[in-house]
Amino acid sequence: MKNIIIAGSSRAGKSTLARMINEELSHFVINLDKLVATFQDAYPQLDIRLAWDREKTTDNLAPFLGHFLGMFSSEDGRGLLPYSHGAVKKNRFVLEGGYFNFELIEPILKMYGIEELKDNFLLIGLIQNKKSVDEFVGDFKKYDTQDDWTYGFSEEELREIAKDAISFSQSMSVHLSKHGFTIYDTSTERERVLSQLVDEIKTKLDI
Repeated sequence: MKNIIIAGSSRAGKSTLARMINEELSHFVINLDKLVATFQDAYPQLDIRLAWDREKTTDNLAPFLGHFLGMFSSEDGRGLLPYSHGAVKKNRFVLEGGYFNFELIEPILKMYGIEELKDNFLLIGLIQNKKSVDEFVGDFKKYDTQDDWTYGFSEEELREIAKDAISFSQSMSVHLSKHGFTIYDTSTERERVLSQLVDEIKTKLDI
């Protein structure tokens, strides 16, 4: 059974889908925002931070993600690294988030014998390319909890974040398609799309 990567834009349903997969398939959920927050607190000198410079954070996080995915998803966990301790058998996870630079991650994966992402992972891209700024702001207000970094922001701040989210969603569509992700747009009927996706995942994983 393959591990799963869910990548995409803010509010597209990545965390929700990951939780649904955990409930249905028992894959362990790894939330990339929480990883970034952990690096931010533990190793501030690495410049891996939330709500900062997304490009720098993404690039600085890439070496860790490359080695992490290689270590836990390759056949023997070793690749070209003789000092590693072998694969973790039946270790199944779903990694979800928006901080992925696969141009930097993929060369590292090759060190572990992973030539193509799609051969080792089920790749799901969630985007929202059909929403306006007002619709994004409405979703922030409706769905934000204290766990979301946008929680408590002013209307003006949310509008600026929404404008950035639209641009980011469009660029992510191109980036993820290039690296073999199947793209799903959750701009409308998000719950229905995610529910159908879980059924599709079960089929692809022969469950």
